[in-house]
Amino acid sequence: YHLDSTMSYGALNAAADRVAHWAHGAGVGRGDAVALLMENRPQFVAAWLGVLIVGAVAALINTNLRGAALAHSIAISGARHVIVGAELDEAFLQVAAQIAPRPTGWRDGGPVAGMEDLDAALAAAPATAADPSWRHGVTCADKAFYIYTSGTTGLPKASNFTHLRMLFMMHGFAGGLNAKASDRMYNVLPLYHSAGGVCALGPALLTGGSVILKRRFSVHEFWDDVHRYEATLFQYIGELCRYLLNAPTSRFERDHKVRAITGNGLRPEIWITFQQRFAIPKIIEFYGATE
Repeated sequence: YHLDSTMSYGALNAAADRVAHWAHGAGVGRGDAVALLMENRPQFVAAWLGVLIVGAVAALINTNLRGAALAHSIAISGARHVIVGAELDEAFLQVAAQIAPRPTGWRDGGPVAGMEDLDAALAAAPATAADPSWRHGVTCADKAFYIYTSGTTGLPKASNFTHLRMLFMMHGFAGGLNAKASDRMYNVLPLYHSAGGVCALGPALLTGGSVILKRRFSVHEFWDDVHRYEATLFQYIGELCRYLLNAPTSRFERDHKVRAITGNGLRPEIWITFQQRFAIPKIIEFYGATE
């Protein structure tokens, strides 16, 4: 997960199968939840794909949560296992004892006291395709994810996200953007929410296109990245557009290959200004939140 690393579809599939072997070996099956607490990186996508391969549900935990809100989000998923990125191990360890029964933490990034070593477990997994019988009976009506509300009115609530909803949203964005294998989606939004984790990935996963995955949004690096990695698409939320509009001029803000962008919350009062300043040919706004 170094800067500028790349992952092919073949490598992603193999990584997902290793996660599936691990999950099956841990007794995870249809309808069970595995919580995922990790910042944006390719292993995040491999992890939820692997969980889905065994018919289980990936609980996508907000990486900004700490304390009671974090414990609550993991607890209500019913997950007995939590995949934790190394950058969030302390946050998990601080609340693990508050969750009953205490889930097992699996650290992505090497061993640490109080957690299992996910890297070692995946390295020991068979390098073979997952057994389709592990997800026998799974249909589009089954849950794929728990995606959480932001918790502005009390503790976060888990939204049920079925396989049908996932496919419907992915196909909707791929269709709306007329996505092709040559497209490159720049994604700075968190993978634990539907905009960054479903809508931005769909156009690539359904067409064989590319995703340029950023650990987190950076105003100062945004147009440099879009230029350097030859992005043709990006996903926004309204605040992102406002931040970019308020930023000083960037040398690459009009020197790019972006042909369309999609998202929600781009306010009417800044729409034209945003589109003209940054030379965006097409903006596709959508409505309706996960919850």
